[in-house]
Amino acid sequence: MTKTNVIIDMPVKIAIASGKGGTGKTTVSVNLFHFIRQLWTNRVALVDCDVEEPNDLIFFPGAKLVDEKDATLPVPEIITDKCTFCRRCVEYCEFNAIVVIPPVKFAEINPSLCHSCGACLVACRDDAIVEKPYSIGKIRKYAVDEQAGIVEGLLKIGSAMQTSLIKIVKKEPVHDAEVILYDAPPGTSCPVVTTTADANYIILVTEPTPFGLHDLKLTVSLLKELEKPFGVIVNKAGLGNREIYKYLEEENIELIGEIPFDKTYASGYARGELLSFIPKEMETVYRKIVTELKEKVIDYA
Repeated sequence: MTKTNVIIDMPVKIAIASGKGGTGKTTVSVNLFHFIRQLWTNRVALVDCDVEEPNDLIFFPGAKLVDEKDATLPVPEIITDKCTFCRRCVEYCEFNAIVVIPPVKFAEINPSLCHSCGACLVACRDDAIVEKPYSIGKIRKYAVDEQAGIVEGLLKIGSAMQTSLIKIVKKEPVHDAEVILYDAPPGTSCPVVTTTADANYIILVTEPTPFGLHDLKLTVSLLKELEKPFGVIVNKAGLGNREIYKYLEEENIELIGEIPFDKTYASGYARGELLSFIPKEMETVYRKIVTELKEKVIDYA
């Protein structure tokens, strides 16, 4: 039996990440979504996990909003009529979200710092703490056509709950998708770990510059520690230098593909017209990437 005959019950999950912003992670995510629909399956979902500034939707002007709702966390609230101001909840809180001043009988929980861990509920002996839903942002679902769609999380301004919102967004059902693409936030911190945690395969997008190489090394180190399978796409190929290729060869890291730099294409990106005109050379590269990716991820699914 060949790989293409293997039936996968669960959706294939592919995360697209980068160590730094501006490498072209969104460009790759949007194009993979586009070409997977052509070459693999139309039952695909693009989940924008860059919740502080989601922008995948910009490139799909015809997408229709089908659902919007608040993303909430259970945040404790202190009932001061029951509170004895013992400060046990303050001692239990690891995030400094609780302020209790006994002399003036003041007790309050800052929802923007609370991580909904429930420790204060365990600490309180007076049944003076209850949980209430607190909005940390929005979840929006869009239909590109009858089977393909986009899900995005939009973090509430001023909130520090990026990781919590990403977890909620990833739990959203995605209409019987066979492939789910996670467009991760840039960097190597907790939001990236959360985005890539359950991915079957991770694509790292980088650029052939000293900054690109520096941040790629950080991301590679992270994924090796997490023991996640991954490969690298070099975007803006033809610029910079060859150091990044030496690094990939020395570390025996798979080069999935090279996306050539094209000023006309970059201009289209700036206008939100990423898919309106795809140069033939880029189309060939993406088609090759998707074809090989389809075979590859079956080994990890």
